[in-house]
Amino acid sequence: MQALSPASSLLQPPVSLLEKTPAILEMLLRDVPADILDWKPEPERWSITEVLAHLLMIEQLYGDRAKRIVVDNNPALTKYFEPDEAQLREKTTNQYLKEFVELRKAHYFFWHGIPSSAGNRTGVHPEMGTITLLQLLNELANHDLGHLRQITELYRAKAFYPHAGPFQRYSNPKP
Repeated sequence: MQALSPASSLLQPPVSLLEKTPAILEMLLRDVPADILDWKPEPERWSITEVLAHLLMIEQLYGDRAKRIVVDNNPALTKYFEPDEAQLREKTTNQYLKEFVELRKAHYFFWHGIPSSAGNRTGVHPEMGTITLLQLLNELANHDLGHLRQITELYRAKAFYPHAGPFQRYSNPKP
């Protein structure tokens, strides 16, 4: 079996994006003040810190699902449960980011070591039924992009938009 190589597989596009997310987050959030990281546009909305907590939880869940799909024969996959607010505030922003980056890097090395044919392997999701590894990784890449957008909108709305003066008419952040 051939391991995943840069151009040999349908797994390459999502894996490539998934590899980039940690660096994007580290660069974007490197020197952001705590008041911006913890700011919530509405009480029921997430802060940047809470988004990072969620990303870590999803990384743990999807990493487990991916490994089970590769190793087991059509395994039953664990359901996602929405965390309560207390779970999203157990650690600092830097702790969530560090743990996410470390776990994603480990997963990235795992994904690069699997055969390119593994994208067709399946697991059984409790709500969606049979899904492939390829579908799971594409959804994880899609999920990353959605939350990168959310984080940038939160940052933009709190740090820069209020100070843009008359230029505010040209943008309308939606955090």
